[in-house]
Amino acid sequence: MKGGGDGDAEALVLVLVLLALFGWAGAVAVAVCVFRTLWEFTGRGVQAVWQGLGPWQAGRSDPRLAPVGSGEPAHLAYWWRQSWADAVSAGLAGMRAVRSAFTGPWLNRTVRNLFRGRRPSGVRARAPLYRLLLAVLIAPGTAAGALVGAALATLLLGAVLLLFALLLAVVWLGWAAGVPVLRGVERGRLLLRGIRVKCPHPGCYAPVPLALHRCPDCRSLHAELRPGRYGVLWHVCRCGHRLPASRLLGRGKLTALCPRCEQFLPPAAGTMRVVHTPLVGGTSSGKTMLMAAMVEGLHSWSRQGELRVEYATVDDQRTQTGLNQELNRTGWAHATTGGQPRAMMLTVARGRRRRLLYLYDPMGEQVSDAERVRAQQYLAHADGLVLVADVLADPRVRGRLGPADTERTDRARPSAQGPWETYQRLTGELAALTGRRSRMSVATVVTKRDVLDRLTSLPAPGPRIDDWLADVGLGALVRALGHDFGAARYWAVSAHAATGTGPLESEQRRAAEPVLWLLAASGLRTGALTGSGGSGGRPSRQRRRRPDDAEAGRYSPA
Repeated sequence: MKGGGDGDAEALVLVLVLLALFGWAGAVAVAVCVFRTLWEFTGRGVQAVWQGLGPWQAGRSDPRLAPVGSGEPAHLAYWWRQSWADAVSAGLAGMRAVRSAFTGPWLNRTVRNLFRGRRPSGVRARAPLYRLLLAVLIAPGTAAGALVGAALATLLLGAVLLLFALLLAVVWLGWAAGVPVLRGVERGRLLLRGIRVKCPHPGCYAPVPLALHRCPDCRSLHAELRPGRYGVLWHVCRCGHRLPASRLLGRGKLTALCPRCEQFLPPAAGTMRVVHTPLVGGTSSGKTMLMAAMVEGLHSWSRQGELRVEYATVDDQRTQTGLNQELNRTGWAHATTGGQPRAMMLTVARGRRRRLLYLYDPMGEQVSDAERVRAQQYLAHADGLVLVADVLADPRVRGRLGPADTERTDRARPSAQGPWETYQRLTGELAALTGRRSRMSVATVVTKRDVLDRLTSLPAPGPRIDDWLADVGLGALVRALGHDFGAARYWAVSAHAATGTGPLESEQRRAAEPVLWLLAASGLRTGALTGSGGSGGRPSRQRRRRPDDAEAGRYSPA
């Protein structure tokens, strides 16, 4: 019994010693963790995270930056991808710093030296008892304190990084939400104002939902210059130049090109509603002279203060100047050549409303058969139509002329195709191209009015041009226009009197009335400038013939 009691006492003493050692090691571990390792490891982790968000010196290279792609010559927005790449790399750097601090200075140096009976600096203790105390009483607690400090620092740093990630996600979602909002605002503005940009260049005529924009510094073309992954407010070109990502911020000041044909778009494109107005008529029907008269008529209204008219581009002004010089020199405009037409572009404003007017002057041969009409893709965008009617080309009208009138008609160079034949070639294909012919307006303009006024075999055009067309044998044309189109009005104009040397300004303004009427249908307040007269158009004042200038073809309002 006595031997058993001594063994139990020894075991109890051993347990008490071990508990004391563990307690002492725990106390040392708590002291080391609380007063040293926890804050040291946390500080090193935070410092590594902060440095990992760099480089903080401008101009230093950063391998984490994605290179500019071959498609869009712009850097991706920082918030789109780079912010996450920086956050992940910085967080990993912080975790690695904690691990390195634990395994390096503490385990491999401090704790190892203590277990070998050395001081933390590596100096060997002289007294054997001191070495024993370092190895038994200090080393285990120090190792445990370093381990617990590293674990707690990792958890604390992880919690901070998680909070940072949540804040970064909120910021990312904020920028990402700004993309559809800004796109929606810009798209809504275009829809509310009825703005649909189309390329005006021959052979293209493509819709332009987003133009190519040229960087003013390096001349690179940007196809994605809108709020998106390259930036919400600004894009940064590969040359470093900042480009506004929205028209609200000044994108309209950049040079814009069609994304399909890469030809220049007018600066006004995208800022106002476009009104596409083709002039359709046979060869030598007077389309080119009529368009010149219309443009001069718009400028005449502008000089009176009723409108504000400007050329959309320098090329448009140059084209009109060249045409006017030709009319002043010869009195005639050469037939349109060169395939599909380039639109003559003008900005027309009255009050606060503005329109970008596209006037198309195609060759007369383009409406000579249905297949050629189908190739005129600009007709698909037409908001209104100007039908140029040379009634002197109609066989029924020619059959009513006497010998003297036939001679005058021949000198007026009548078209090879009459207005009724032109309309028949056009109407079916126009319905197929646009799908909205019944909602379109058509302005029918009888040209060569100065010649018609001198004919004795036909009645002179009166206030109601539609009634006059029926009187001369073109009643079927009037009925078809009224049936097929949403609205139809009629004018009789002398483009010869409105252009060339000494033009009549009143006739110029009258030549512009069909365009003003079509612009009024788009919402521009120009209806008051077109006069009244119902479906027959504005009542035309009777002309007084001048015997002394019958050959010149001039006339003046009575």
